[in-house]
Amino acid sequence: MDVIVIETPQLGDRSYLVHDGAVALVIDPQRDTDRVDAVARETGVVITHVAETHLHNDYVTGGYELARAHGAQYLVNAADPVKFDREPVTDGQVIQVGNLSVTVVATPGHTHTHVSYIVSDGTTEAVFSGGSLLFGSVGRTDLVAATDTVGLTHDQYASARRLVHEAEHDAALFPTHGFGSFCSSGPATGAGSSTIGEQLTANHALTDADEEHFVADLIANLTAYPSYYAHMAPANTQGPGPANLQVPESLDAAELARRLADGEWVVDLRNRVAFSSNHLQGAVSFEYGNGSNFTTYLGWVLPWNEQLTLVGAHADVEDAIRDLSRIGIDSPDAAIGTEPHALAPDAPVASYPRVGWTELLRDRAAGDVLLDTRRTDEFGDSHLLGAMNVPLHELLSRMDDIPAGTIWVHCGSGYRAGVAASLLQRAGRDVVHVDASFGDAEAAGLPMAEQTV
Repeated sequence: MDVIVIETPQLGDRSYLVHDGAVALVIDPQRDTDRVDAVARETGVVITHVAETHLHNDYVTGGYELARAHGAQYLVNAADPVKFDREPVTDGQVIQVGNLSVTVVATPGHTHTHVSYIVSDGTTEAVFSGGSLLFGSVGRTDLVAATDTVGLTHDQYASARRLVHEAEHDAALFPTHGFGSFCSSGPATGAGSSTIGEQLTANHALTDADEEHFVADLIANLTAYPSYYAHMAPANTQGPGPANLQVPESLDAAELARRLADGEWVVDLRNRVAFSSNHLQGAVSFEYGNGSNFTTYLGWVLPWNEQLTLVGAHADVEDAIRDLSRIGIDSPDAAIGTEPHALAPDAPVASYPRVGWTELLRDRAAGDVLLDTRRTDEFGDSHLLGAMNVPLHELLSRMDDIPAGTIWVHCGSGYRAGVAASLLQRAGRDVVHVDASFGDAEAAGLPMAEQTV
């Protein structure tokens, strides 16, 4: 048995191709299935089975399309109310994939119908746990409905324990979530690999002997998750079609200028330094690359299902189209280029100041607004004295909550503040982008608010 990991760091997830040298099973594939096809070709195996651990909440699956394209059996829980033909699987069922035996284990918790797969070649085992048992933690339990969260958290506790009981201690563990995905909960370790035996001593779902304590602690530490999650499971229930990854023909200058003037969503992919100094007036900044969580924040912040126009270098636009397809944002338009005036000579350009903590401390006037765009849990842990908290994902709906005056906007690293600054300027506000790490603020002399226990 060989397991090939297919990383999607943009969403903090992993897919897997498991094979015996001849035939393969693919588990939890992302929508851009060409990556899976390439791995299968390079490995010289035939994909005969595709499996889902659950109807995903953080991305649109490629499972349905991959199985259709390869004539493979599509393994989906029989209890999932999907709108397409699949091979329904149930707890305890064993499926043969070449020389590999695949055992289905019901592991509710992340969702009601979540399953895991234990794969064996007769000598070694591998556990594919989806959003059940993660490295150091488990998948979050509040994505189905608020009224189900307590029950699902109890289920998650029991499922983690059942899974380690069913598998060998030396079995390698391969979760789908836990690498930056908002689908994970608790203290996920960020490790690259693990085994069932390691989790027995390192995972709080397995080391906490008090189930009620585990449930209360996990729920208390659940934080906000992206709003686009609400659209993922319904799309996956329908059986998503293939992703269109083609870069469209670049818009002409007149059309781009019209879209800006009409208030359409024009997304500038350049780095936030370039954007702050010179950009098309009305565009918003979602810097692409450099570990920016571009997909997550764009899908979380901008209105769902509205036409987008991506502006940037061809390579960035191409990659952004791929990333956005994974969360069901299809067919964005594009204006290819990195010089704002050349893209739309008749459209006005704009800029705003970009500063660090030293300039904030020195130049901020007494009546200016200090805006913290981190999540409420981050703000609650520590924040600057006098700061107002409006999380980035709430900014569009809470513009009127922000007092008049110059707004000095910051976050944890500078990325979210760059997005916020562009949204605020687009709304006609006077803004200064504090592009600095929050961890350096106190050392720079910024007073911190007193924490209460």
